[in-house]
Amino acid sequence: MGREHWKKIWVGSAGNMVEWFDWFVYASFATYFAGAFFPEGNDTAKLMNTAGIFAVGFFMRPVGGWLLGRVGDRRGRKAALTLTVSLMSASAVLIAVAPTYGVAGYGGAVVLLLARLLQGLSVGGEYAASATYLTEASAPEHRGFASSFQYVSMTAGQIAGLGLQIVLQHTMSDDALHSWGWRIPFVIGALGAAIVFYLRRNMLETEVYEESADDTPAGDKGTIKALWAHRREAFLVIALTMGGTVAYYTYTTYLTKYLSNSAGLPKQTATLVSFCALIVFACLQPLAGRLSDRIGRRPLLITFAVGSTFLTVPIMTMLRHAGSFWPALGLSLLALVVITGYTSINACVKAELFPTGIRALGVALPYAIANALFGGTAEYVALWFKDAGVEAGFSWYVAGCAAVSLVVYLMMRETRDIDLNRVAVERGAEPPVPVRMS
Repeated sequence: MGREHWKKIWVGSAGNMVEWFDWFVYASFATYFAGAFFPEGNDTAKLMNTAGIFAVGFFMRPVGGWLLGRVGDRRGRKAALTLTVSLMSASAVLIAVAPTYGVAGYGGAVVLLLARLLQGLSVGGEYAASATYLTEASAPEHRGFASSFQYVSMTAGQIAGLGLQIVLQHTMSDDALHSWGWRIPFVIGALGAAIVFYLRRNMLETEVYEESADDTPAGDKGTIKALWAHRREAFLVIALTMGGTVAYYTYTTYLTKYLSNSAGLPKQTATLVSFCALIVFACLQPLAGRLSDRIGRRPLLITFAVGSTFLTVPIMTMLRHAGSFWPALGLSLLALVVITGYTSINACVKAELFPTGIRALGVALPYAIANALFGGTAEYVALWFKDAGVEAGFSWYVAGCAAVSLVVYLMMRETRDIDLNRVAVERGAEPPVPVRMS
């Protein structure tokens, strides 16, 4: 890959990292600020309240996917990416200054809810804009490798959040963290977003977008009308995302809470397990992405779905009885290795399904819908099962979602060799036939 391609990947990834740092610190610090916005009561109930607000952010993602996907297709990937990071910066500031229940009653929870709505709008567009940008910015034979950096940067954002949490846990008292220390990561996130805003203002547009040869009418670019002409691909995105997003959020955002709230590990140990596992997970993404450039996307997706369908229940059961750092880390790594088959390539698979004039919206809206229905609710569903006294039911739920996606992976076409400038755009056309790149 040339220097220009690496520059585009670096800028796109750096922004994505800050976006997801702000998104994930809400989840990783929820155990500390859950009591700040709600009255005293059952700890699981308070976590369910904050998880509910976390899920609300996901339900704004389809709106963000539609609005920012439209911007990405009509005004360019750069414009969409710049707007997403602006929204994320504003939401981080709101959380950092939100008043507690003791100061403003439920007013603080309302501010928290507003911030999550802004984050949902931002991330709803960020995923598609960055997936499209990274896929288009790379050479055809390196699309899997290049697009894998989306989850590298997403995971790096979470690692940064967990790393900061570890530092704060060792330098501040537990009382101080619950009182005001949890605000620190949101201040840092807002500052990071401001820096990335500057970087994205000066980033380069992709050549695929600038030199698009598809025949989508200018007035139809980024519209629901144009997307409806590719409804088969849109429904395919929803179905292939279902299992992957549930599994991903189970073993990333929910894992720390599961280890501390269900397995009985100290918060510091649970955080360290997640931190170490995610470092390995991030390193695996480019390797799997490069492998997909050689053998295709479907083999990796199928491997993920088979593994998640049959291993989720045993892994979650053993995690609950892990008891200490090393067993918990080993089981977490096993789960994340399986999930890599999905995370490393799902961005480029979705981008490869649509023509340039509808690609950002085509990825954004159906993906956001799938995340709102399955990814955003995963933590809440898990806590609901726990509160109902049937916590093991959540493991079967995750496995069932993976099984549905497995059927889709087995039936879908290979997308590795599709020319991004030659994807069929006629209304009602069959899914594109792969074109072998030289």
